[in-house]
Amino acid sequence: MATKIKICGVTRADDAARIAAAGAEFLGLNFWPSSRRYLAIERAPAVAAAARGAGDVQLVGVFVNAALSDVVAAVDAAGLEVVQLHGDETYDDATAIARATGCAVWKAIAVGGPEDLAGLERWPADALLFDAPAVGRGGAGKVFDWGLARGARRSYPDRRFVLAGGLAPHNVAEAIAAVRPWAVDVASGVEAAPGVKDPDKLAAFIAAIRRATGPLY
Repeated sequence: MATKIKICGVTRADDAARIAAAGAEFLGLNFWPSSRRYLAIERAPAVAAAARGAGDVQLVGVFVNAALSDVVAAVDAAGLEVVQLHGDETYDDATAIARATGCAVWKAIAVGGPEDLAGLERWPADALLFDAPAVGRGGAGKVFDWGLARGARRSYPDRRFVLAGGLAPHNVAEAIAAVRPWAVDVASGVEAAPGVKDPDKLAAFIAAIRRATGPLY
């Protein structure tokens, strides 16, 4: 089965349309105000419409310690299918958000060492996203020890894992071979500037994944 692709930190309608047309399964919109790729909620509907008009893509909203009401508002505004929790949210928070929104919930885990992977079985999440620790809560272009992610996948073979952290066209095939994740997630690795995607890097990233794991169809 082909590895699924999430392109995150999308802020422009043109980029959203290009990503959807290229066949990425997931497109990430960052609603954390401190992010360099922050998308204000009032701009989200236009970006979402551009994506949906160009391809079959699911929209993932990225949140960091957000109030439940803010998550619900963003889900409603953009028609999100997935809520990604990238902060210090608890198991109860994940459950409450799933119930309130009806969305799939992904929980991001900053992996600095084996201790960060304790208790993965307790997360009431549809997928767990492994990222490198960063002050900016992801998007820093840093790679963590893929051996830790590989070990978690072996320990929890029935869970969906998303691999993030420093992925780019030059290393994504190696990352997939090492970890065999359900999906991969990229932001800075396909950018010309924060929130501005580079068409050539984007095409190269997707092509590298397809070569490594097979065609989408």
